[in-house]
Amino acid sequence: MDGENAYLAIVLPRAATAADCQTVAAFNRFFPPGDVYARAEEGKVVICLKQLDFRRLEEFAAARPDELAQEIFRRISDIKSYNIRGGKRIYANYGAERKVRQRKLKEEKRDKVFYARGHNFAPENNAVPPAYANRIICGDSLKILQALPDNCVDLIFTSPPYNFGLEYAEQDDDHYWQDYFDKLFAVFDQCIRVLKFGGRIAVNVQPLFSDYIPTHHLLSNYFLGKKLLWKGEILWEKNNYNCKYTAWGSWKSPASPYLKYTWEFIEIFCKGSLKKVGAKENADITAEEFKNWVTAKWSIAPEHKMQAYGHPAVFPEELARRIIKLFSFRGDFVLDPFNGTGTTTAVAQRLGRKFLGIDIAEKYCEIARARLAGSGEGED
Repeated sequence: MDGENAYLAIVLPRAATAADCQTVAAFNRFFPPGDVYARAEEGKVVICLKQLDFRRLEEFAAARPDELAQEIFRRISDIKSYNIRGGKRIYANYGAERKVRQRKLKEEKRDKVFYARGHNFAPENNAVPPAYANRIICGDSLKILQALPDNCVDLIFTSPPYNFGLEYAEQDDDHYWQDYFDKLFAVFDQCIRVLKFGGRIAVNVQPLFSDYIPTHHLLSNYFLGKKLLWKGEILWEKNNYNCKYTAWGSWKSPASPYLKYTWEFIEIFCKGSLKKVGAKENADITAEEFKNWVTAKWSIAPEHKMQAYGHPAVFPEELARRIIKLFSFRGDFVLDPFNGTGTTTAVAQRLGRKFLGIDIAEKYCEIARARLAGSGEGED
């Protein structure tokens, strides 16, 4: 067992009665000693805590209704600073790292976010006109977005057409790459314009490895060139979804091996400021969600009902739920300019956000509207 300095000590002032000693013994039988253990001393009970399966703690408290067991449960439950690893809460040295002295001074010397200097984004924000609030609009995103005022959208979450050759309704998906990016960047120009100062844009994208087009890098370079601030990159782990295909390239040869990926990327950028303004009471993310989701590799199964939706590339609602709760407040305005069958807008509505979804295919817009109504094709 590690030394006690590797544990977080919780001291419970008590008489340490015979009943307390029985509870301590039961506690130590219930948990691995390398995770947590208890000892009774004169005038106190000490809990030495390193890590814990919290569900087991709930089971222990339910099995033993005595006063000490309930106090142990309350004291551990009240600890809000911990990490998550392997399904256990990590309490001792959970944030251990080498500390940087004079961090702010050194950031200034390095010229933090130097690439976004001189962005000229106005800090004054505006409201979305009522005619565009909580709506699904069928049409060309480039034209529709031009009708919105500057600085009016809090969060943009979207997944543009892949240009892989998938069969979308009323839309080709195999354009000459330069034409594809020219149109995509024209839409994103409007997205940047309508995004609020401090607003965020999150783009789910997968490179086309067969064409050697690093779409995620091209998008990131575009946003950096527009003076947006890089917030981060999330890996959406799809659990070997794409590895069932045997496109290995030069089999057993270094001539040209084909690398296979089980994940997609979510590129996240901010306009003007990394910090978003919002009322604390409108933050609806829980402590457990926050601690899990800021670890930027999310294991989420792909959407399994794409056939029911009639769409070849639907991302799962859980992906939208995490992005919306992590990067926006309740009451914020969420935009998806490539809304498809309406995953972003359905989740935004459910989470108490205002929204606008735009898609060029009327079929998809009808499905998206049905999802908002809580019934119809593709609804859970």
